[in-house]
Amino acid sequence: MENPRPEKVAIVAEVKEKIEASQAVIVTEYRGMSVGQLANLRTALRPAGAEYKVYKNTLVRRAAQEAGVEPLAEQLVGPSGVVFVTGDVAAAAKALRDFAKTNPLLVIKGGALSGTSLSDKDVQALADLPSRDVLLSQIAGAFQAPMVKMAGLLQALPRNFAYGLKALIDQKEAA
Repeated sequence: MENPRPEKVAIVAEVKEKIEASQAVIVTEYRGMSVGQLANLRTALRPAGAEYKVYKNTLVRRAAQEAGVEPLAEQLVGPSGVVFVTGDVAAAAKALRDFAKTNPLLVIKGGALSGTSLSDKDVQALADLPSRDVLLSQIAGAFQAPMVKMAGLLQALPRNFAYGLKALIDQKEAA
């Protein structure tokens, strides 16, 4: 067995580090896309905290195995690009889906989320989720609603008592 070349070892280490640092990894096929289109894709993914990289499949397979994310190996067939998501996974999936709508050459193959395999349909389902900020605001609203009702009830007690007392005083004065 021959010794691996140092530049390949460095790339495998880099990819493994990126996989371990990512919340999700999404594999796409980019066959036929121009350099400009790939640059636009990278720009679309950046706000979601995602990075699009193209590596040799064999190196990514080896890095995925070393990182303990074997499901990625099955999806690395043909010209593959890898999205490393360190930010909002739903926003990254949404950006990929939206880009794929306007650029049919980009095909979402699947990926891995926290070590669990994702199919292309799973990535589409992630894209349908609201963004992290929307989910957090919905949760905050759910927590806030009972408190707002309670505050309204507590305000109503003295107010209603004051109305009743005023009506009683007015009635006594009229009599």
